[in-house]
Amino acid sequence: MTRFIHDKFAKDYLEELLKDYGEVKASEKVSGEIKEIDVLFTPSKQQSSNIQILGLLGRFAQQPAIIEPYRNPASTDEICDCILKLLEIKALLRREAKANKTKLQDSEIPQLWVFTPTISETRLSSFGTMQKAGWLSGVHFLPDALRTAIVAIHQLPQTPETLWLRLLGRGNVQSQAIIELQALPLDHPYQKATLELVYNLRENLRVNQELEADDRELIMRLEPLYQRDREQAKEEGRQEGRQEGRQEGRQEGRQEGKQDLILRLLNRRIGEIDTSLIERIKGLSLAQLENLGEALLDFYSVADLETWLNQQLI
Repeated sequence: MTRFIHDKFAKDYLEELLKDYGEVKASEKVSGEIKEIDVLFTPSKQQSSNIQILGLLGRFAQQPAIIEPYRNPASTDEICDCILKLLEIKALLRREAKANKTKLQDSEIPQLWVFTPTISETRLSSFGTMQKAGWLSGVHFLPDALRTAIVAIHQLPQTPETLWLRLLGRGNVQSQAIIELQALPLDHPYQKATLELVYNLRENLRVNQELEADDRELIMRLEPLYQRDREQAKEEGRQEGRQEGRQEGRQEGRQEGKQDLILRLLNRRIGEIDTSLIERIKGLSLAQLENLGEALLDFYSVADLETWLNQQLI
């Protein structure tokens, strides 16, 4: 079953994107028979304006959130299980507020976001969902008291605002999102880390013997991007190495040229000097050689040179 591979990718991916904006708890356990919440997010008290870079996902993260991503279309029972998790968390918060003799504010109760690639109109109707003004198509809200929305990823418009959600889609939707991700500027704060997570997903899927058609297609679509990125990384490494080599070469060339000039000036000033002194001069740094070039104008003998060299060791 590749579902667990995709589940881990979704949790790691959401944690990577949201960790700068608050506390992220993946696979958070709750009491009762409910097993665990996929992602429980608590925003920082001082919300960063940078969260807008995550588009619609950033809008979800402006308040406490429970995020339940599904690789396959979420069933009625699965959505109900998610709502039960939300109610369990709400009950826990109420008990804590009562113990602390405080009032639980609505803003402290998480909003549940159920991510599903697709969902039928019949299923949406069974939950009494509605579209809210100011929200994109594909975001279906349950009645307000339930603090729940079903996000049909394949119904979202193909815009930069939805990119970070469409990456959790399937088939062509996910593939197109990966292409858009790869086309982001290299200095984008989430491009490199997200691509690495996608490539890790590719590697984990490749070793699995029971792949679905979508997974095989995903691997095929990722292969040229993966190879291109690896070649680009190698070329950048080679260019960096050449650049460092040129810089080192220029540094060494300046050093050697300075040494030759200093030795010629010393020979003219105080006569030929022995090999041991030449070796000591060659061991000087470029800055020391420049200082020696000024000091030698006051030399009258080899003793003056020796005195100056000895002072460099102090």
